[in-house]
Amino acid sequence: MNKKKIALIFLSSLLTLSGCERGSDTSTPDNPEQFDLILTNGKILTVDDNFTIHDTLVVNEGLVVETGGSSLATKYAAKEVIDLQGKTVMPGFNDSHTHLRGRPQRYIELGDVSSIAEIQDLIRSKISEIGEGEWITGYGWSEDELADGRRPLRNDLDLAAPKNPVILTRAGGHSAVTNSLGLDLADITLETPQPEGGVIERGDSGELNGIIRERQEIVGRLVPDSTYEELIASLEINLNDLLRLGITSITDASKPPNQFAMWEELYENAQLPLPRSQVQFQWFDIEGINEVKARVGNGNDFLKVGPIKVFADGGFTGPAAYTLEPYRNQGEYRGYLNMPEQELVEHLNEIHDAGWQMGIHAIGDAAIVLVVNTLADALERNPRDDHRHYLNHFSMRPPELTMELMAEHGIHITQQPNFTYTLEGRYVENLDGWRLQHNNPRRSPMDNGITVAISSDILPIGPMVGIYAAVTRKGMTGNVYGQEEAITREEAIRAYTASGAFLNFEENIKGSLQSGKFADMIVLSDDILTIDEEKIMDILVEQTYVDGKLVYSRP
Repeated sequence: MNKKKIALIFLSSLLTLSGCERGSDTSTPDNPEQFDLILTNGKILTVDDNFTIHDTLVVNEGLVVETGGSSLATKYAAKEVIDLQGKTVMPGFNDSHTHLRGRPQRYIELGDVSSIAEIQDLIRSKISEIGEGEWITGYGWSEDELADGRRPLRNDLDLAAPKNPVILTRAGGHSAVTNSLGLDLADITLETPQPEGGVIERGDSGELNGIIRERQEIVGRLVPDSTYEELIASLEINLNDLLRLGITSITDASKPPNQFAMWEELYENAQLPLPRSQVQFQWFDIEGINEVKARVGNGNDFLKVGPIKVFADGGFTGPAAYTLEPYRNQGEYRGYLNMPEQELVEHLNEIHDAGWQMGIHAIGDAAIVLVVNTLADALERNPRDDHRHYLNHFSMRPPELTMELMAEHGIHITQQPNFTYTLEGRYVENLDGWRLQHNNPRRSPMDNGITVAISSDILPIGPMVGIYAAVTRKGMTGNVYGQEEAITREEAIRAYTASGAFLNFEENIKGSLQSGKFADMIVLSDDILTIDEEKIMDILVEQTYVDGKLVYSRP
């Protein structure tokens, strides 16, 4: 069955599988002017400045016309009227820091694995599919979610793939495990010097255990390139799947500019509905970036060039985040900067002076302090109105002076409260005391006047985990970390919708259900404002609309 036929079946199913009651045509001879859609008898969370809640919403030509009381259903005629039967509607989620890509045939998905044995079975199955000798890649394992209570190591992979090189990246992307054949092909031995900004691990026996932190590309570079056809086809499927989660806009955090053409082709010829996307570039191919910018300008409503991505330090899954004080039980180890300090400072200044907005990966408190000080100096030396530079992650709470500098200079944050939940084990292992309790702080930067958006960084990508962790401050064990850093449900919803639009300079066109803005919205299975907080992660998206069109309906 070809993609076009699949798409037609998919779109046809949207018209019949609806969780809400669909009304008949309301046209009359006396009222020839019709709008496209009315949603009524519901709980419409507009996410305006006052977080106004209305009963009815009117849509025409992809935009919100008006929200208000039930009288709007009689004030306007519409081609389609939907009785929400009391269900909650809110703006679609804006994931302002995530990663989407197409996957090759050699790839295995590890996000849901629960044991090392399961990983081994997936590897064996992939070998039977593609044959011996071929590279096998994968992403998404986490020792915190494996029944074994530990990481998969070199010997585990050797048992499953003695004749295939394998490299499997941990959830978060800051470390990977490879097997003996992978190490051999990369010429990595006990004599190999440690890569700058990374670690080639040794086990208790002193032998290489297959784990490489932050610099796994020393093995990954050997994996053959995927074909264009398999990447663009799977990228379309992966982007479309976001609509099931209620995500109607994303910022893809880090692509080389030469990949933008694939996204352009996809959005021009897509057979499936897709969310709105901004794509970030790293500042390593300046000519390529300028060529894309000159060609597409500000892009269009569905595909744009986003801010420049900069990596200041590593992450906690390594661990390699750059910290002010040493890690728990690791001697004087404080993680790494991604490049020498002076080079990072020059890098940030160069991008700022070139007039670009930046989204800067800064996880450890030492990295946050360095980046904020550098940006503050750059903004005092070369002021720019409304630059909207922001930090990705902000996983450790820095000193108060740093947050005051951020507020003073308009430096914002997109943060992942879901890390408190899914990375709980990494924080407990590597941090202690006050630092542990204040992981991924939100209340304190918000109280300092900093705009804090919420995003996923695919750990996991489902927004309800982020909302739950932002409100409860709970990890996977149920333990609460720094309750004083919790925010309200209304604040969490705003951070996952309107604040993300603000970071993208799009607050006037999306992020809330106000007159004149895109009718990008979702219908929820439960009332997100009143449901027991322990059930927030159980809330499902029943329908997703983009431009006022139904693009997903839960069977």
